[in-house]
Amino acid sequence: MAERPGAVTELLMAWSDGDQQALDSLIPIVHAELLRAARRYLAREGSGHLLQPTALVNEAYLKLVDQRVRWQNRAQFFGVAAQVMRRILVDQARNRKRLKRGGGQAITISLDRIEAGTSAVDRLDVIALDRSLQALAQLDPDYGRLIELRFFGGLTLEEAAAAMQLSPSSVKRMWRSARAWLYRDLTQGANV
Repeated sequence: MAERPGAVTELLMAWSDGDQQALDSLIPIVHAELLRAARRYLAREGSGHLLQPTALVNEAYLKLVDQRVRWQNRAQFFGVAAQVMRRILVDQARNRKRLKRGGGQAITISLDRIEAGTSAVDRLDVIALDRSLQALAQLDPDYGRLIELRFFGGLTLEEAAAAMQLSPSSVKRMWRSARAWLYRDLTQGANV
């Protein structure tokens, strides 16, 4: 089923205005897109994660429905969805680590999507990634947000630019710098 350009934005705005039918029409569209993003993300993870893509999307969806946000467009919605999925995965990793009292296998993520270079460190846990993202966001909140949108939300550079209300060329430059900073931080061993 091909989505008409602007359909998600129109439905989000109608839902923000209280139209319950808009939400009913929106659910299958956004569920399919969130499921694709979750599959892409979880496919890059190691075998230590417990959530399946559908469970991640369902949990994210429940949190998104409770958001009191005036939805402006598709990119904003999927940007918030990226934040929500990141929180869910980090919380899951922390809970699992707590349950195992630090002795269990960490939930890992692949650096392939962050940096195309080679390194001895090719997998890190999601908690380390979260710590690095927080440090990056302290230095430059836009850089942290961009990594979150791309890595957790699966947004393209163009979609991330729309979500951040920046030009695609600016976002491309930011992406190169943010990705390089994050890669350096993660591979220096501070968070490994």
